[in-house]
Amino acid sequence: MEKMVLVAGATGNLGRRICREPLQREASVSAIVRKSSDPAKREALSKLGVRVLEIDLNSTEEIVQACEGMDVVVSALAGLADVIVDLQKRVLDGALKAGVPRFIPSDFCTDYNDLVPGENRNFDLRRTFKAYLDSTSIKASSVFNGAFADILKYNTPLLNLKERSIGYWGDKAGWKLDFTTMDNTAAFTAEVALDDDAPRDLQIAGFQISPNMLWAEVKEITGEEFSLRQISDMASFAELIKKQRADNPAGEHELYAKWQQSQYMYSMFSTQHHNLSNNRYQNLDWTPSLAFLQSFVK
Repeated sequence: MEKMVLVAGATGNLGRRICREPLQREASVSAIVRKSSDPAKREALSKLGVRVLEIDLNSTEEIVQACEGMDVVVSALAGLADVIVDLQKRVLDGALKAGVPRFIPSDFCTDYNDLVPGENRNFDLRRTFKAYLDSTSIKASSVFNGAFADILKYNTPLLNLKERSIGYWGDKAGWKLDFTTMDNTAAFTAEVALDDDAPRDLQIAGFQISPNMLWAEVKEITGEEFSLRQISDMASFAELIKKQRADNPAGEHELYAKWQQSQYMYSMFSTQHHNLSNNRYQNLDWTPSLAFLQSFVK
């Protein structure tokens, strides 16, 4: 019987990809979008074969109607507390009232379960929603993909193509970091959405690469030896993040404030995915680090 999948946050980069993947697996996909959403993005979803439902996302009743008959709701919502906590709660409440059996929350990030609360604001928002989700009767599955591999393109301290440098914190030049492309994350999420037996938490990593390994692969691609340096110890990094946050109160209202970006990097150097579920589904083609780096490193 054809699976019925509903996606919230479908107009985003990840959400659009998540919509595409179940369709390729012969599932039916619907998307709930704001009436004010970009018409071009709605049209792009429709062309994929997605049933686009323009609703008032402040109305639980309209969400309930959209959820009726669905086998699973996937949230790819991105934002601050008003989205990750408040809006996701409304979507979840709608799914519960409609009798949807399964829910996949917007936990597309590093597995924060073993991290210290308070060290990453956006992870704390997900913890708040997780507590509410786990208090309900719905069966939930979180997909933890580490960091999206695209961040390697953005000249972060980890890989700065302009400065031809690779940085790390503490004594962690050999520390493996978890990365997954958006396409790989979306494909895996589609498999989870169609898998009624999927567990509560699933860790994935399209590739795991340390600063040392990154240096070696960049050299293989470019023939250059980038500068590989320790930026500071982890304790000093933590103090710097606190100062950055204190000095930028406006960042509390920004999704990716500079200090939040630092918090993400700190989290990546604080935990790793040790229980990978990459092999749970056999028809996935994971993008390796070298191939990904070759797509943009010159």
